[in-house]
Amino acid sequence: MSIWTRIADALSALATGEGLSSVFEKLRAPPERSVAFTIAVIGLGAKMAKADGRVTRDEVTAFREVFFIPESEEANAARVFNLARQDVGGFEDYARRIAGMFGSGDPVLCDLMEGLFHIAVADGAYHPAEDDFLARVAAIFGIDERRFRALRTRFVPDARPDPWEVLGVEPGTPLDDVRAAWRQLVRESHPDRMIARGVPEEAVKLAERRLVAINRAWEEISGKAA
Repeated sequence: MSIWTRIADALSALATGEGLSSVFEKLRAPPERSVAFTIAVIGLGAKMAKADGRVTRDEVTAFREVFFIPESEEANAARVFNLARQDVGGFEDYARRIAGMFGSGDPVLCDLMEGLFHIAVADGAYHPAEDDFLARVAAIFGIDERRFRALRTRFVPDARPDPWEVLGVEPGTPLDDVRAAWRQLVRESHPDRMIARGVPEEAVKLAERRLVAINRAWEEISGKAA
């Protein structure tokens, strides 16, 4: 059974009256965590797209860059999107359910935020309403302000990333501590680790952009210290 079939089945349970908590409870363990991750990106992505009052072709394309949809799965993918459009629940309640399912501090919540940032900036702009939406979701996920800024600085167009924020450390932190933070971020970005914590293989490609930013930040800080 493909991931899109499993996602469609899970969302169909919602459409027939099964509670959101009950559906998410079934998706706690691998391999279904990848289904939960994808549902979360679909649901929150759809709600975020409404934040700036429009849904662009670029945003739809961005979603397809994160989640490859083979031709044979187009029908199941269409069911997912149709069911997501029928969901009228508030995004904050939805975000709380997701946070409760994965657990506070779970790295997959940062992975999920990266997917949302990727969609938000797909049209070349970053709307204040999108920033407010993502900040509120991050707070519900238990992602502190510094980590949120580190995520944002890697994605917002026309903004030169601050290397300290990218690595999530205070300016002037001793180089050994900066190195430790850099190595930890590199380890967290390894594809095997991401898949183990429930990120679908298609979405792991987001880590490529993350690693470029992380390594560039380390090179900039360590180069100045040399």
